[in-house]
Amino acid sequence: QVQLVESGGGVVQAGDSLRLSCAASGLTFSNYAMGWFRQAPGKEREFVGAISWNGGTTYYTDSVKGRFTISRENAKNTVYLQMNLLKPEDTAVYYCAAQYGTVARKGELWYAYWGQGTQVTVSS
Repeated sequence: QVQLVESGGGVVQAGDSLRLSCAASGLTFSNYAMGWFRQAPGKEREFVGAISWNGGTTYYTDSVKGRFTISRENAKNTVYLQMNLLKPEDTAVYYCAAQYGTVARKGELWYAYWGQGTQVTVSS
């Protein structure tokens, strides 16, 4: 069955960096656009960014533009979220998700498969 496993979360200080990884199995990874979402305590899950099937197109929510970068290695069935200049408001559980198709989309309903999430905590 399809599995998405996130890793790389942790506790950091404001201004630090983290790189999250999401390893996929059970699917033809290059057939899927990939997205990152996050859910902070007491808030709804929100879109962070997404990447097209070949990495040629990425886009981000405004609050992370210029600080976060999504990339992927299809040969390793892995997508990454590089997070720089972290802020306390970035504290959340981060999820990766897979959307069948080449074009990455923002809406959660497009994503068929989800990981279990990894906690990122940014202290001030």
